[in-house]
Amino acid sequence: MSKPSHFPFRTAPTLTTRREFLWQAGGGLGGLALAAMLAKDDVLAQSSQLAKLHHPAKAKRVVHFFMAGAASHIDLFDYKPELIKRHGQPSDFGEHVEAFQDGLGPWLRPMWEFKPYGKSGKMLAEPVAALGSVVDDLAFVHNLVSKSGVHSTATLLQATGFLLPGFPGAGCWVSYGLGSLNDNLPTFVVMPDHRGLASNGVKNWDAAFLPAQHSGTVIYPGTDAPVADLFPHKSASYITPESEAATQALLADINRTHAASHEGDQRLEGRIRSYELAAKMQLAAPEALNLKAEPEHVLKLYGLDRGPREWPKEINDDEETFYFAQKCLAARRLLERGVRFIQIWSGNDNGFPRRNWDSHEDIKRDHGPLATGMARGCAAFIQDLKQRGLLEDTIILWTTEFGRMPSSQAGKGRDHNPYCFTNWMCGGGIKGGVTYGESDEFGYKPLDRKNPTEVYDIHATMLHLLGIDHQRLSFYHNGIQRRLTDVHGHVIKPLLA
Repeated sequence: MSKPSHFPFRTAPTLTTRREFLWQAGGGLGGLALAAMLAKDDVLAQSSQLAKLHHPAKAKRVVHFFMAGAASHIDLFDYKPELIKRHGQPSDFGEHVEAFQDGLGPWLRPMWEFKPYGKSGKMLAEPVAALGSVVDDLAFVHNLVSKSGVHSTATLLQATGFLLPGFPGAGCWVSYGLGSLNDNLPTFVVMPDHRGLASNGVKNWDAAFLPAQHSGTVIYPGTDAPVADLFPHKSASYITPESEAATQALLADINRTHAASHEGDQRLEGRIRSYELAAKMQLAAPEALNLKAEPEHVLKLYGLDRGPREWPKEINDDEETFYFAQKCLAARRLLERGVRFIQIWSGNDNGFPRRNWDSHEDIKRDHGPLATGMARGCAAFIQDLKQRGLLEDTIILWTTEFGRMPSSQAGKGRDHNPYCFTNWMCGGGIKGGVTYGESDEFGYKPLDRKNPTEVYDIHATMLHLLGIDHQRLSFYHNGIQRRLTDVHGHVIKPLLA
């Protein structure tokens, strides 16, 4: 079979594929429009791997919030009165503890007061009090364990299901399995922290051995160029419609020549698809990411009614609220338009002063603003989805790479705790107002050490709600049928509505 040109600027002798037909028949952006219309009528094959769902789905979309640096469960969500009683006493874990740094000082009480919220009476700390308005929609998991106390590997485990790089992100697997809900926008969108990427950078959302088109597309909402390189720079006056058409025609010729000599190489196909998507996004993305189009009451809900301004050098509540809320509002607009999986990051890679959740020195200084901004944004986001009828088929997953120790470090900080931490979920078939799994009296390890919850279980539950059996969504690579959950994972049935 001859290879398609993939571009409208040259006419191939024979039309051999649907994509080539659409390009040749419609030409340029008109072809894109025709393709979109035919896709809606199921004339075009979708980009999904699954011919059909394994079972009825409760959800269509996922939003994954990731707190980079390790958020402290015992200071935010997992109330431990015993730490208050024993504050300042020498910490005694009753066993040898492998500390990451010098983090086995005296017991350290939670940094803020806890209060009950909602009908469920869930205890929440002061910085996350905004979540009290939606707490009866949330399901908390307090007995999660990690396999690593190192940021890079533990982050990869949460993001990809593996400790080592070279494996697809969770959003890549969802894109691969279910395909796109909108032919004009990416299936998998990533919104990093405005200060930079977290540990591992793009490896957290790279498609790895899956087809390249399933990689996450990075977007920075609220900036002059939310999607990098989508449009020519304003100073590039030399780029004209005629010159761009000629360039694309040449590129099409090069692509055909390369494809003919590299049968079975998916990298070119992935790159071509990314170019095609970019052309479509030039029309769709500016409208989707125009946050100013939102009415005043919505901007007020997210705390965005005052707009950007000069921020102090010190980490502060208002700045964290503004940037996190921008991402949440952009996420809602993208969900409405069919984006399948959205990942929102809070915190960049390590540095000083801290601008992530890795609070070795001072929990109150770092966690306070980060948690306040996160909670305000998440609460507004959940309320917004509920009133639009989107929460019922959208899974929201809140996670971090591991927790923090109940003992003190440097008097006001906490060391890494890979032995126990907290996730929460809501929406898309999740039972709200419940807690699954308990930590021990200090929040050091799961109360039932033989039956902890692992990230594989979270991933398995997410896929289950999307209509996917996590054991059946796989990709053959290097002699192994790889999957998101590796050889582990079970669905957490008590969390299902």
